[in-house]
Amino acid sequence: MTDAYPSTVDVVVIGAGHAGIEAAWAASRLGASVAVCTLSPATIGQMPCNPAIGGTAKGHLVREIDALGGLMGEAIDATGIQFRLLNRSRGPAVWAPRAQADKRLYAAYMRRRLERADGIELVYAQVASLIVEDGRVLGVRLDDGHEIGAAQVVVTTGTFLDGLIHVGSARRPAGRYDEPAAVSLAASVRALGLPGGRLKTGTPPRVHRASIDFSALTPQPGDAEPVPLSFLTTALAQPQVECHTVRTSERVHRLVREHIAESPLYNGQITGIGPRYCPSLEDKIMRFPDKEAHQLFLEPEGLDVDEVYINGYSMSLPAEVQEAIVRALPGLAEARLIRPGYAVEYDFVQPTALRHTLEVRSVAGLFLAGQINGTSGYEEAAAQGWVAGVNAGLRSQGRPAFTLGRHEAYIGILVDDLVTRGCLEPYRMFTSRAEHRLLLRIDNADLRLTPRGRELGTVGDERWRTFVDRQGRHARNRERLRSTLVRVPSGDRVPAEEALRNPSIRLSGLIAAEPALGLELDPVAPSVDVSSLDADCRYVGYIRRQEREVHRASRYEAQRVPSSFSFESLPGLSRELQVRLTERRPATVGQAGSIPGMTPAAQALISAAIARAGAADGSFVRDTSTGGGAGE
Repeated sequence: MTDAYPSTVDVVVIGAGHAGIEAAWAASRLGASVAVCTLSPATIGQMPCNPAIGGTAKGHLVREIDALGGLMGEAIDATGIQFRLLNRSRGPAVWAPRAQADKRLYAAYMRRRLERADGIELVYAQVASLIVEDGRVLGVRLDDGHEIGAAQVVVTTGTFLDGLIHVGSARRPAGRYDEPAAVSLAASVRALGLPGGRLKTGTPPRVHRASIDFSALTPQPGDAEPVPLSFLTTALAQPQVECHTVRTSERVHRLVREHIAESPLYNGQITGIGPRYCPSLEDKIMRFPDKEAHQLFLEPEGLDVDEVYINGYSMSLPAEVQEAIVRALPGLAEARLIRPGYAVEYDFVQPTALRHTLEVRSVAGLFLAGQINGTSGYEEAAAQGWVAGVNAGLRSQGRPAFTLGRHEAYIGILVDDLVTRGCLEPYRMFTSRAEHRLLLRIDNADLRLTPRGRELGTVGDERWRTFVDRQGRHARNRERLRSTLVRVPSGDRVPAEEALRNPSIRLSGLIAAEPALGLELDPVAPSVDVSSLDADCRYVGYIRRQEREVHRASRYEAQRVPSSFSFESLPGLSRELQVRLTERRPATVGQAGSIPGMTPAAQALISAAIARAGAADGSFVRDTSTGGGAGE
């Protein structure tokens, strides 16, 4: 950071949360000059909600960000204090790494990475407004009147756009508990005329560690052999700790019901829509009255901090009521609240106003990422930040846009869902959203995406060398499994690849029983090699089927929708589809398939009409480049 603000840069990033960090990092890796505007050093990489990274489907996003050269996986491996691989009892398509973070160490790690990065300048100031003229962004204006010129601006404001915090009847403008809301910037965004509305999220009370009787709780240890989230990690840096679980009781439920009229969620004080899949305690008890208890997780916020996070106990009741509800839990009869839980309302922009690059359709050079697009979760924000940052950097260099398809990455699914379907409530990623889950596993994220990142310029030499070694091992090991015979329970000897299709045979056991296999495994972290080989062999039939489905669909993905193409004049489409397609302007026929209400017949109709138009004047061609196509 310098003493003076820069006057002009290639890219301005507003905000330094998870989306802003990845956006700035990605753009700078491409060689763009980046100014990151944030309130203070303390706001970089903050974890205002649960201090954890990963989880179901979210772990997939982190692995993909990492494979593309992003920071989140490295950061959590350097600062994580408990690691667990979720869904081990199920198939590898839904295995999900998750790690509890020391939130202070995590934020400090991210700050150091940004401070030391070439091309990134940290600007500790609040952005008051966007500078937009003639449908094009020209930079930002700070609250002191200083202007930073930039033809690309990435807005990653989280919950700060006109943020309003609620604790019982008390409410005040804020983006996080003790940080000011971005009121003037919210007005600037609204002045663009983009569709949007208000959403709501919340956090639970924090409890002092010393006031908890942990002997009354159920310990939840981490994995004996932790699975890191970055492909570069060879060893975890921090000591590992236990978390604990506890269940609510009828006493807790009774207290909530007795005070429900004081909840801003239930007395009309809050109008924003909250997350369906992470409901508040009030919602859990009022919407599910037959459920006798709800499981909670007590998670330390760091190795040397007093705060303990009660995961699953989000609420916005008055502070004194929250204290009684916390003390009604086993082991917390003497609990001291460090900070009450709160709800926060904030503005968001309906993401159907964006292209698949996350650039605003109506404002050239303006990109949005994170909760401003209607999502919830650090991982969803970081993934969007990387996409927006890469495309802002590419745009600054006049290079083609970068997008990922639904068959290529969970990041592609996330962006496609947002841009084509929009949000009626905070969006959360699930593995069920992926049509081709076996192709998009956590173990093969590097095999899928690291070459793409290298081609772009976001994957550095160290990561590339690590990947090339891994890729070569994987190919040689696959050949060994095809050509080496092993004995199966029937007594026959068959190729090892075939043997692994037997549900009772695991590759780890085969390696121990058949030394002649001679597989090459990473001596430090062999689990990724083993997981990839096991899944590729065990599910080879299903994988080939999904690959054929992707190949059939690829002709739609490659077929561009001309910017002049009129959906409204196309007979055979319902009026509802005509309106939605006209509003959202998919860049390809494949993207049109994700529009709500789209049918295979309607998609085929659009494809045929575009082909006929192209044949008539010779101007419309299929595009197989990595760019976003027409309209991107």
